[in-house]
Amino acid sequence: MHQQHALLRQSFGRNFQWGVAISAGQNEGAWNVDGRGPSIWDQFARKQGKIKGSAKPYHSCDFYYRYKDDLMLVKAMGFTSFRFSISWSRILPEGTGRINKEGIAFYNRVIDECLQLGLTPFVTLYHWDLPLALHKEGGWTSHQMLKWFSRFVNVCTESFGDRVKNWIVLNEPMGFTSLGYMIGKHAPGKTGLSNFLPAVHNAVLCQAEGGRLIRAAVPRANIGTSFSCSEVHPFTQREEDIKAARRADILLNRLFIEPLLGRGYPQEPGFTLLDKLHLHNKAWKYTDRMQFNFDFIGVQNYFSTTVKYNPLIPYIQASEVKAATRKVPHTDMGWEVNADSFYRMIKRFWLYGGVKEIMVTESGAFYKDQLVNGIINDTKRIAYFEQYLSALLRAKKEGVNVGGYFAWTLTDNFEWAEGYHARFGLVHVDFNTQLRTIKQSGYWFRDFLHDKI
Repeated sequence: MHQQHALLRQSFGRNFQWGVAISAGQNEGAWNVDGRGPSIWDQFARKQGKIKGSAKPYHSCDFYYRYKDDLMLVKAMGFTSFRFSISWSRILPEGTGRINKEGIAFYNRVIDECLQLGLTPFVTLYHWDLPLALHKEGGWTSHQMLKWFSRFVNVCTESFGDRVKNWIVLNEPMGFTSLGYMIGKHAPGKTGLSNFLPAVHNAVLCQAEGGRLIRAAVPRANIGTSFSCSEVHPFTQREEDIKAARRADILLNRLFIEPLLGRGYPQEPGFTLLDKLHLHNKAWKYTDRMQFNFDFIGVQNYFSTTVKYNPLIPYIQASEVKAATRKVPHTDMGWEVNADSFYRMIKRFWLYGGVKEIMVTESGAFYKDQLVNGIINDTKRIAYFEQYLSALLRAKKEGVNVGGYFAWTLTDNFEWAEGYHARFGLVHVDFNTQLRTIKQSGYWFRDFLHDKI
């Protein structure tokens, strides 16, 4: 087994980035200390029934105070890279305007600690925690968003660009625009096309402009942005199911990367949502500003999905057929486990052309951990990583320039609308005591990354 681990790991190459990822809104806590302003999630968590167990992100796993211990865990498990995000409202409490020096100082400490431990920092600029002050001015739906975001990017590059060379502009724009501005399941809880379409367009503009600003400010920068993606299958071969799958595929997989690559927004006859988006863009006349030549594209694939035609669902007219209903392997989140689908999505993004490198910037699974005699046995999660890494290596051997893999996530954390229920961590957290316990999956990575033939 040890020799098998070593051969698998070494097949990825010496310069491959092995990392683990967290985000500010899910990990830091310390929501109202040292000058930090509130985010949309701080407010959203106060709304009854929005988050499982009425959970709040206010303390989470206390990374703000425990970052040194957590980075030691990253190092102990053998990872060489650490991905984290900047809390916009920690460094710009009102979203723009004055800079909070305590916030800058915190991220300087994290970055310096990474470098001291030999960990390469990968900084995500926006990971879903918009300052509440900007939300009150329209947030991602506002035509001011590009100006606000540019200010945020410039403060970050000026403050950290001397030591941080690896940047991710946006985390999963389809995630925060659809969940936060279309169906209202995530902060800020907005719904409808009148919110969704401008949020999409502003995110498309910001992902490209963020890349341009970093390129201008940071010498030798390695710049990327990340996309969620899910292979979509029709439930039957009936024409209405096939068309429903095409519509879902456009939203889940094509909506953000195609304008980035200079193709503009996707086209699909009869899909009125897209027609409205094209009209929206034509009115704003920003097509040329949607494109940027990134150094890498971050791919985040948690599941494949199967859909059927459903005329009751507005615009997309499609609904998911759950993995459990179809009796296929799935995580305790209900997400289908399909390493072959992961492989195909990696290949698909690469075959667009114009993509220099693929980084898997998140990958992981929620399973209910079994605690036996102080040992957290998560064999299903280990099997998940083994399958997905093998699929990734297959894509790499077939010519895809895959540069890194970041496990999601370091520690159990605040998993958005799931609260503290869905534990994705390689390290278990007791949220009452903040005690950390490395799970068997964490030890698996330690063995995998340390093994030698």
